[in-house]
Amino acid sequence: MSRPDIGILGAGAFGTALGVALAQAGRRVEIWARDGAQAAAMADQRENKARLPGVALPEGLQATADLGAAAQAPVVLLAVPTQRLRSVVEAHEEALRGRVLIACCKGVEMGSGLLPTQVLADVLPETTRGVLTGPSFAADIARGKPTALTLAAEGAGAAALQADLATHHLRLYLSDDLVGAQLGGALKNVIAIAAGITIGAGLGESSRAALMTRGFAEISRLAQARGANPQTLLGLSGFGDLVLTCTSDKSRNFRHGVSIGAGAEPDPGQTVEGVMTAHAMAEGADPDEMPVICMVSALLKGEVALQEAVDLLLSRPLRFERG
Repeated sequence: MSRPDIGILGAGAFGTALGVALAQAGRRVEIWARDGAQAAAMADQRENKARLPGVALPEGLQATADLGAAAQAPVVLLAVPTQRLRSVVEAHEEALRGRVLIACCKGVEMGSGLLPTQVLADVLPETTRGVLTGPSFAADIARGKPTALTLAAEGAGAAALQADLATHHLRLYLSDDLVGAQLGGALKNVIAIAAGITIGAGLGESSRAALMTRGFAEISRLAQARGANPQTLLGLSGFGDLVLTCTSDKSRNFRHGVSIGAGAEPDPGQTVEGVMTAHAMAEGADPDEMPVICMVSALLKGEVALQEAVDLLLSRPLRFERG
């Protein structure tokens, strides 16, 4: 097989969905699965039954257990969880050197507090980087339902990259604000857990609306403090992603929160990026500046009970609504 146009590292639902959409649009795509048995099954069955059942893999999408094969592409999408991103890139530095690397994960690295593109810069500082983020579910993308995402990328080739990754049904809006796009995508997962908790605990739709609004204000403050453009947070990677994730049962972060609010055990087989992001952001943070995120972290760690968390948030001083 000739060199692929696009490589994808990570054969989860989102990585597979992107591969399906791009292959349907005529790109040659090679997707890497860490599990050799999964790669073989995808190649044989032409379906990712483990992660995206019911969606046929187009002819232009090939699955492999050889990361080097996927990394031959000039553009490589990294669809691995944020907490595993560093280890994957470090293990394959030589294969990935010189490629355009696009992070397709949302979160903050534990310990360092770095965003995905900052992790890439830490490991491969001379590599061109970007992030693909925004309101989307894998099943919608794979089934050709209209979806709009933010592609935040650096360098003179950003517009060409936008054209390479966009399809008829997958519309990409270009941004040069990598920090804002990534913080919006990462922090909305924490707010989605909190929104799920309010619904699971029976606190009502009004409570969720208030939580989303104040959570968005919290995200905006934090992002601007880190140098983000406030307009970025009003777009797809901020407000748009927050609305989808906080209101849909398809959201893993929201479902995780619902389980906690209802006193049930969350699904241990699901990767819930908002959990580690909450802990990463809350470490050493001022609870007065990040009341929702810090409270979610404390609740997930078992440091406060649900009713205590609700009472603490409701007892905060009254204030003007100025963000």
